[in-house]
Amino acid sequence: MSQDMIVALASLIALVLAVTTHEAAHGFMAKAFGDRTAESMGRLTLNPIPHIDLFGTIILPGLMFMAGTPFLFGYAKPVPVDFRNLKPQRLGEIMVSFAGVGANFILAFIAALLLHINPDKETFGNDILVRLVMINVVLGVFNLIPILPLDGGRILQRLLPYRLAEPYSRTEPYGMLIILGLLMLPHLIGIDLLRAIMIPVIKLIMGMIITGSGL
Repeated sequence: MSQDMIVALASLIALVLAVTTHEAAHGFMAKAFGDRTAESMGRLTLNPIPHIDLFGTIILPGLMFMAGTPFLFGYAKPVPVDFRNLKPQRLGEIMVSFAGVGANFILAFIAALLLHINPDKETFGNDILVRLVMINVVLGVFNLIPILPLDGGRILQRLLPYRLAEPYSRTEPYGMLIILGLLMLPHLIGIDLLRAIMIPVIKLIMGMIITGSGL
């Protein structure tokens, strides 16, 4: 198997683990605050199969890998949450929204610890661990961008006073178009705004993980 194929396979495995953990964490946190919607629909699981989205988990990251983009990320099927069942609702919504991001950062830290413990750096398992660190940090930071329907947008919506939250919520139908626009900016006008926003945060969190894990 060529080195490119090894990298692609390790990246795909790491991405599937990352998005599965992210979505399952939303469901587990929702259950902790009183909503069992994800559990009733069989989505309260770390089994990746119920979470995989053909385009978001397989095709999109594959296209990004082949295009040589600086970031590799994707998404899974969103875990269903009935926010009306959360108690207290406001805190519950914030915690459910942050749970996926928090799970990504925790998984990145665990992978970094395993890399530190394992002295053999030339194994396929370690290739996966390296990409687990990178992909989970990127995925976590990306989801913190305050654009609906990303987790960062959900958190901001619940933190804003109602007079601002209500008009802000109306931007959600255009959120994915805004994100796609940000991804296309470098090709359209040569300005990579998304990279400029994310790279400093990625470096900060990566530095904290590296220092904390002893890598």
